[in-house]
Amino acid sequence: MERGEGMQTQGNIHDLSGIAHDAQQEYFQTLLSQAGTRLERIVSHGHATPPGVWYDQEGDEWVLLLSGAARLRLENQPEPLDLQPGDYVWLPAHCRHRVEWTDGAQATVWLALHLSRA
Repeated sequence: MERGEGMQTQGNIHDLSGIAHDAQQEYFQTLLSQAGTRLERIVSHGHATPPGVWYDQEGDEWVLLLSGAARLRLENQPEPLDLQPGDYVWLPAHCRHRVEWTDGAQATVWLALHLSRA
C-alpha cells in the first residue's frame, strides 16, 4: 500500500484538535491513496456548496457521515437527503450533487472514498 506524502499511518478519525476552524473553507485530509482509490476525511462547520454550483466528478464516490448533520441534494432526485451520523450515500461518476447545508453548531465529519474509473 502506498502512502501519500505527509499521510499518517495511525490516527483517530474524530480527533479534530489539529484542525483550525475556517468559516470560508472546509478541511480535506487524505487518509489513504492508492492507484485509483483515495480515502479522505472532510470536516465541515456550517459550510455549503456555493449557490448554482454542482459537483460533477469523473469517478465514483461513497460518502459516510460520521458526526454532525448535513443536507445533500442530488440533481436527479426531487427531494434532498437529510444525513445523520451513520448515513452513507453512493454517488456514481457524473451524479451531479451539492451540499445544501452542514451543521453550524458542531463539526460535520465525513469519510469519502473516491474510486477512479480509469
